[in-house]
Amino acid sequence: MFYAAADRGDRSNIRAKAVLSAGERLVATDHILVEAWFLLAHRLGRQAAEGFWASVRAGSASIETVTEADLEVAFSIGEAFADQEFSIVDRTTFAVMQRLGLERAASLDDHFAVFRFGPERRRAFEIVR
Repeated sequence: MFYAAADRGDRSNIRAKAVLSAGERLVATDHILVEAWFLLAHRLGRQAAEGFWASVRAGSASIETVTEADLEVAFSIGEAFADQEFSIVDRTTFAVMQRLGLERAASLDDHFAVFRFGPERRRAFEIVR
């Protein structure tokens, strides 16, 4: 979502900007921060990446650190969903969201619509797109 909002040429740019500026409190993990920074730097240049980081530091999103317990949950998610291509960032994000009780995700990543949690894995995140 952060990358799409920064890249004017991205087909989801307008939608991503609208979602991120809707006024809801944004929480991202430190893994998301690093992934977004790297993607921005690689595709749009270091200046874009540094601008993104500066906006986070200024309060555009709060950063939640992935804990060792979150890493264990993320590993378990990978085992439970072995048929899915969830990245480590996806999996740690799912773990942190569960820990914080967050059920809404601003994401263009279809993996967030696939993941299920709770008893018998019946609950899904509400995806804001």
